[in-house]
Amino acid sequence: MKGNVKLALYRKSRPTTGHKPALVLVHGSSAGGLTTYDLQVPGKAYSMMDAFEDTFDVWTLDHEGYGKSSRTNGNADIASGVADLAAATTVIMRETGAERVHLCGESAGALRAGAFTMAYPERVDRLVLNAFVWTGKGGATLSKRAQQADEYRTHNRRPVSREFFASIFTRDKAGTSDPSVATAFADSALLYGDSVPTGTYLDMVTKLPIVDPARINAPTLVIRGEFDGIATEEDVLGFFSRLPNADRQFVLVPGAAHSAGFSYNRERFWFAVRSFLSAPPRLDRGI
Repeated sequence: MKGNVKLALYRKSRPTTGHKPALVLVHGSSAGGLTTYDLQVPGKAYSMMDAFEDTFDVWTLDHEGYGKSSRTNGNADIASGVADLAAATTVIMRETGAERVHLCGESAGALRAGAFTMAYPERVDRLVLNAFVWTGKGGATLSKRAQQADEYRTHNRRPVSREFFASIFTRDKAGTSDPSVATAFADSALLYGDSVPTGTYLDMVTKLPIVDPARINAPTLVIRGEFDGIATEEDVLGFFSRLPNADRQFVLVPGAAHSAGFSYNRERFWFAVRSFLSAPPRLDRGI
């Protein structure tokens, strides 16, 4: 519960005798947690929750207005997402006994994860920002969305459809993902209705930058697909270069676009994330 708002929280963790760190996966603007991170495609492996449950205690949630969570009169902006994560991590830390959690967010989910890390630094162990945007300068996708800013200001929800979901996988670079994934994604997302909140879209075209790199002290992986149009590589590298913690990595996933986790090269994306989150502790001597 976040006040009177019910938030759907999901967990996958394969039984083990050892301790597994808690990993929270944060979804983006257009679909909820299960569609984004536990997508089941017949005969193919696309669920990040399934791929990571051997090593991590994996959690995701539907933010307010998405999936099985309460549909309210709000627009589920980034600030609301931070409050969602505060409520969710309270439950996760209680259930797992973890003092900190790993966070991995995609697109608007990366903004939610970054903003949460600024607000609750004591709760975050390692941070992954996937398909992230900092200032938005020069980003092709956001330039197009900015034309709809008045619509987002006056409407708290926007329509989604099969055609819209298909466009997510083709707008940056056609051929980077299997067409059957777009079909499965739409099948899953449309189970929860034909509209989603406008808040993150509005924030991304009117309020950037939202995340201040100087206030992100957690070890951070910034990762993006080669053809991601949400931000320019220069924009993201500008953010990365300003992170104060030397424990940081920048990874470009070749052959992937905005949704690297759904690309043909998703296993390279998973490999980079898993490696970063599983890094041995830093040991300094004589510094």
